[in-house]
Amino acid sequence: MDVTTTPPIATARSGATAPPTDPLRKAATDLEAAFLAEMLKSTGLGESRETFGGGSGEDQFSSFLIRAQAEEIARAGGIGLAESLYHALLEATHGT
Repeated sequence: MDVTTTPPIATARSGATAPPTDPLRKAATDLEAAFLAEMLKSTGLGESRETFGGGSGEDQFSSFLIRAQAEEIARAGGIGLAESLYHALLEATHGT
């Protein structure tokens, strides 16, 4: 499956799907990506290697790589955090 064309996730409560341009869905996915980026950093991803490596350029751009990987993970379904955040944001804005 191509992660660039993932279908919208069905909401657990209503069975309906949120449009891909829904700003609440985007905010929830962005927040999950930020969380995943921090988790990937804490695992040591992007740290310089003791042996052969990319030098100072690798050190400077590793955060961009980590962020891009986290965004792809979140967009492909992530760990379910975005879905929970989406429902919480939806309830907070609609007061249901």
